[in-house]
Amino acid sequence: MPTLRLALHQGPAGVPRTAEDGLAALDDAARAAAAGGARLLVTPELSLTGYALGDGVDGRAETADGPSARAVSRIAAAHGIAVVYGYPERDPDSGALHNSAALVGADGRVLAGYRKTHLYGDYETGHFTPGDRLLVQADLEGVRTGLLICYDVEFPEAVRAHALAGTELLVVPTALMRPYDFVAETVLPARAWENQLYVAYADRAGREGDFDFAGLSCLAAPDGSVPARAGRDEALLVADVDTALLHASRARNTYLTDRRAALYTT
Repeated sequence: MPTLRLALHQGPAGVPRTAEDGLAALDDAARAAAAGGARLLVTPELSLTGYALGDGVDGRAETADGPSARAVSRIAAAHGIAVVYGYPERDPDSGALHNSAALVGADGRVLAGYRKTHLYGDYETGHFTPGDRLLVQADLEGVRTGLLICYDVEFPEAVRAHALAGTELLVVPTALMRPYDFVAETVLPARAWENQLYVAYADRAGREGDFDFAGLSCLAAPDGSVPARAGRDEALLVADVDTALLHASRARNTYLTDRRAALYTT
């Protein structure tokens, strides 16, 4: 059964002044992750632009196939590593802005794109339109990989929907703020355990404007362990998603097969 080595990039702190600055930071992280043997790099929510853009988010938004997307594809292919990155997406038809994440393969091909479905706080609800497609998945080197963004993972229904749809690795770019450390420390491992999947959670670090980010990025495993955990500062974590452990854990901990769905109401 395949093992997928991934890297979680916590950072960089602050808002990149230009699109080129954000891409340069991603390029540095991809180079370091690939040197560490990772096949997937996971970056935080809105990693290309920074989170605290305020009304400036409109000017930094791009379409899903815009110049930054093409640059990320070149970075992924140059370093031979798949990349999950966050960015403000402009819908080319409606003009609506979405808080989005994309998964690009190691050959530079776009494998999946996701628009955040659960918006958090006045900033997000005031600037973004929520997505309407919850289940976004792709096969990455034999591992069924799904995407959510930050607040989405705090809704148990969202993660359970992924588990029932066969997601083995749930990738969650995030911008978790203090004082909500318990989400990273307690909720994430619980989600991995109760749904019997891996959760890769990459947070921002430091302060941006009024936002003070928690850090504490982690990889949570289906057996209740946390193979990798960051502190508060910028960091690059490397850890393995072991599908043999995943399937053994699912055989022992049969939450998904023991469900009595007919008894549950929404």
